[in-house]
Parts: sequence; structure tokens; C-alpha cells
Amino acid sequence: MRKKHHHKKKVSSTKKWSAKFHLWLGLSVGIIVFIVSLSGTLYVFKDEIQNSLRKEAIYLKKEDIGKKPLSINLLREKVTLELNEKYPVSAVEIPLDKNKSYQFEYYDKSKKGWNYFQQVHINKLVYVNQYTGQILAVYDEKYDVFNILKYIHWGLLLNSEWGPYTVGIPTVIFVIMLITGIILWWPKNKNARKGRFWFNWENVKNWKRKNYDLHNVLGFYASFIALLLSITGLYFAYPYVKNTFTFALSGSWELPKEKERKSPDSLIAKNEAVFDLAAAQTQKLYAKSSSFRITLNGKNKKGKELKNLPVTVYGMDGRYSERNILTFDKYSGKLLANKPHHNLNTAEKYSNANYDIHTGSYFGIIGKVIWFIAGLTCTSLPVTGFLVWWGKRKKKGKKI
Repeated sequence: MRKKHHHKKKVSSTKKWSAKFHLWLGLSVGIIVFIVSLSGTLYVFKDEIQNSLRKEAIYLKKEDIGKKPLSINLLREKVTLELNEKYPVSAVEIPLDKNKSYQFEYYDKSKKGWNYFQQVHINKLVYVNQYTGQILAVYDEKYDVFNILKYIHWGLLLNSEWGPYTVGIPTVIFVIMLITGIILWWPKNKNARKGRFWFNWENVKNWKRKNYDLHNVLGFYASFIALLLSITGLYFAYPYVKNTFTFALSGSWELPKEKERKSPDSLIAKNEAVFDLAAAQTQKLYAKSSSFRITLNGKNKKGKELKNLPVTVYGMDGRYSERNILTFDKYSGKLLANKPHHNLNTAEKYSNANYDIHTGSYFGIIGKVIWFIAGLTCTSLPVTGFLVWWGKRKKKGKKI
């Protein structure tokens, strides 16, 4: 009898401390969890919505298809002259589907500034008919609602160096809240389980009870996906989380670094058709892929000068998990290296897939729907949790 009594006391103590942690941590980061969850949820169907709204710019007219595409250099010059931006065109994404237009990108960013709008100088996407050179549409991605949602979710629109910490720290706290929430939800016995898996509101009229059940039941179902979302988010925010994953998957603390290859043709005159040569070879090697991206300004997204010409090949439309990397000589267009997705180690494959897992796109449209529902639930948890606390607070106030 004493042993049973001791066991009950221990469980009660665990739940008591879990309740305290759950409450005070929730009150401290609730508003940030609400903002991050809502912005992430609204971002889930970004590709589907944008593809629908930009349909006329993405898909070409039948009469143009079948002609030979103009050279990438010529198309770049047309875009440069027409838009007259002070920044150079940074990249082009070329679809393997001949019915789709080319996408030329302007992107320039600095570390200066305390917020997203000050740091990003330009981020424009230009849809071009590759057969005629006609500019079909220009979208200012810097002010696009989905891009703003992305950077709210990433760092509350704050400086990219320290902004992610303003979200990362509350995310760590949210993980603790999810664990303590599961402990609080866990039923003492079989009879107590009945009311934990679904709503039993047949004779319940009190809004406080209904609100408590919403927090309790929905929180339980969403908690496991919410844990996955939180951990994949922390993978982006903190290098030590990424390094831990890398070590667990490959036995090394860091991902393999790309070897810097010196251009063997650096002394010869630059071939003006270097981008077209790289594009032609890429299409031959990865004919079944979705699209590929060629850097045009000789710099990476951090502004560092590139010694060669990298080409990133995407295996599936709307996903980044299957990526193949080609390296070409930037003077002659000669292929220097080919790093296909299937040759990557497990840690590298996971690194490529983390974004898709975080957004749900890794699991297709069904995954996105589940992620969207889980995101809505996570958005509601700070609200229903606050109302639970407020209801108890008012009740205690009346007694006093």
C-alpha cells in the first residue's frame, strides 16, 4: 500500500511541476509562438497559390513553343536594358518543361540594417519568354506577402544575423511546453482516457470547459508534428543543432565542404556562350529533372566571388530535397565536377531535405494539408491556453 501511495505522489509531483513550467513558459513566449505559427501556416501553400496567380507568366503560348530559345546572354541583356536596375541580374532558373518560361532573378543583400527591408536591397523575379525575349511579368519579391511571411517566421523581420535568435529561443521554450503538455495530458488510468482523445460536449454548456478541451485535445494531436516542426526550425537557427544532426547521421560534426577548383582555362578569353554551354550539358545530364539554376553575376547569395560557375539542378518541382550540383569552368564552360543527389551521404541528403520537411512539401500535398492543420492548431494553443489561465485567475479572484 505504501509503495502505491508513493508512486501516486511522485506522478502528482511531476505533473505539478510540469503545470508550472507549462503555464509560465507559455505566458512568456505565447505571443511569439502565435506570430511564428500563424506566419508559418499561411506560408505552407505558397507555391500552389503563386503558381495559380502567375499562371499566365509561367506558361507560354502554344505558338511560341518549339522554336529555338534565345541565348541566355541575350535574354539577360534584354532584361537589364528594360528594367534598368542598378544591380546586375544574379541568376536564371531554367525549367526542363519547354512550355514554361525562364525566370531571371535580381538579388542583392547586405548585413547592414536592423531589419529585413533595410538588408535586402533588391529581390525581383522576371518571367521571360525564352523564344521571343518578351518580358511576361515582373514581381517584386521583396514586398511579396509570402516572402514577408517567411521572414516574419524566420526572425520577426529583424536583422538576419540575430533575428533568428528572437524566434529560436522561444522555439526551444515551445519544445519544453510541448513535452510538459504531453505529461499533463497523459491520463492516470483507462477510464480517464475516454475524455482525452475527443470532445465530449453532450452535457457541457460552460465555455471554459470547451476551451480547456480544445487546448487539451487539439494540443495532444498537434504536439508530435509540432515537435518535428520545431526541431527542423531549430536546425536552421542554431549551428549546433545542425552539427548534432550531421554527427548522428554521418559520424562527422560538419558537412563535407565543396572543394575549390581552380579554373584550368582562366588564361583563355571568356567564351560568350558559357552559360548556354553549361545549360546544354545540364539538360543532357539531368533531362528528367524539374529545373536548374545558373548563377550569372559570379557571386553567391552572400556576395562572395565564385571561382567557377555552379549550377543547381532540382529534381522535383516545388521541392529542394533532391538537388544535384554541377560545376563548370566560368571561362570555357567545361564541366569540372558533377555531384548527383544519390552520391550524397545521409547527412547531406537530410540537409537538403530539411526545408521540405519543415514546410510539409516533402510529403506532397497531403503533407502540406496536415502541416497546415497542425500549424493552425499551434496558432490556437497560445490563445486557448491564455483563456484557460485567465478563467482560473478570475475564479480564484471571486473566491478571495
